[in-house]
Amino acid sequence: MKDKLIWIVVNTCRLLVSAIFIFSGLVKLIDPHGTEYKIQDYLIAMHLDGWFNIGFIPLVIAVFLAILEFCLGVYLLFSIRRRTTISLILLLMVFYTPLTLWLAISDAVADCGCFGDAWNLTNWQTFGKNLLVTAITVPLWFQRRRLTRLISEAAQWIISIAAICGGLLLASESLYYEPLVDFRPFRIGQHIPSAMQWTDDPNEQPEILDFYWEQLPFDAAAINAVPDVEEVLADTSYTFLLTMPHLESSNDAHMDQINAIYDYACQRGYRFLALTPSDEAAIVRWRDLTGAEYDFAFMDELTLKTIARSNPAIVLIHNGTIIGKWGHRQLPSEEELIELEASER
Repeated sequence: MKDKLIWIVVNTCRLLVSAIFIFSGLVKLIDPHGTEYKIQDYLIAMHLDGWFNIGFIPLVIAVFLAILEFCLGVYLLFSIRRRTTISLILLLMVFYTPLTLWLAISDAVADCGCFGDAWNLTNWQTFGKNLLVTAITVPLWFQRRRLTRLISEAAQWIISIAAICGGLLLASESLYYEPLVDFRPFRIGQHIPSAMQWTDDPNEQPEILDFYWEQLPFDAAAINAVPDVEEVLADTSYTFLLTMPHLESSNDAHMDQINAIYDYACQRGYRFLALTPSDEAAIVRWRDLTGAEYDFAFMDELTLKTIARSNPAIVLIHNGTIIGKWGHRQLPSEEELIELEASER
C-alpha cells in the first residue's frame, strides 16, 4: 500500500512538472522574439546589456531555452533519460528561483515572461511557482526509478529526436513568419477601443494601454495628412498600418509588395500610415531606398514590437478592429485583400 501511494505521488509530480515545462517551452517556441525581448529587459535591468550587445545573442538564448524546456518536459513525460532529465530540470530551477526572487524584491522587470504572453504572472507568483516546481522535482530525483516509462528504453531515441526536431521546426516557422498563435493584445479580431477601456475595478488595467502615435515635427508635408488615433479607430473604412520598430534594420526585400498595398489603399481611398520610433535621417534614407510615398508617424518601439514581431509588418484595421496582420514574408495580394474586404461586409 505504501509503495503504491509513493508511486502515485511521484508520477503525479512527474506529470505536473512535465506539463509546466512543455507549456513554458511551447509558448516560447511559438513566439521566440517575445522571449528575446524579455531577455533584453533582463540584461538591461542587470546592467549586462553591454556584454551582450551583439544583436543575435538574446535570440539564440531565447530559442535554446525554449527548446531545452520543451524537450525536458517531453522527456520527463515519457520518462526518458531520467537521471539526466531531472538533473537538468533541477539545474534550471536552481538558476530560475533566485533570479525570480530578485525580480520579486526589486521589481526590475514587470513580468518574468516564463509563460510568454500566454499567461502573465506577477513576479511573486512566478517565484512561488518556481519554489513549488523545485519542491516537487527534488523527490523525483530520489524516486526516479519509480517513474513509469511510456516507451521502451531501446526506442527512447525516437522521442528524443522528435522533440528536438519539432522544437527547431516550430521555432523556425515562428521566426520566419508571425507567431502561429497570437497571445498578444493586438491579435486579429481585437476591437482596440474596447481593449483600451477601463473597467469599474481601478486595479484592473485595460488590455491595451499605449496605442497612440504622434506626428513628426520635421515632416511638414505630413502634418495635415496624419490622422489622429481616435479618427482611425472610429473610421468605418479601412486603415493600413505599416509597423517598423527598427527602420534602420527593416527588411526591404518586399518593398515592391508594400508599395503595391499602398497603391491599392490609395486607389480605394483607404488610409495608409507608417509607424516607427526612428529619427528623421532613417526615414529620409528609407524613402530614398524604397521610393516610399506614404506618411510616417512616431510610435513607441515597445508598442510596435508588441503589435507585430516582423520588421516591417502590415496591420489592417476596420471599425476599430484588427482584421488582418501580415509579416513582410507573407504579405497579401490584391485578390486576398479584396476577399478579406468582402468577408467584412
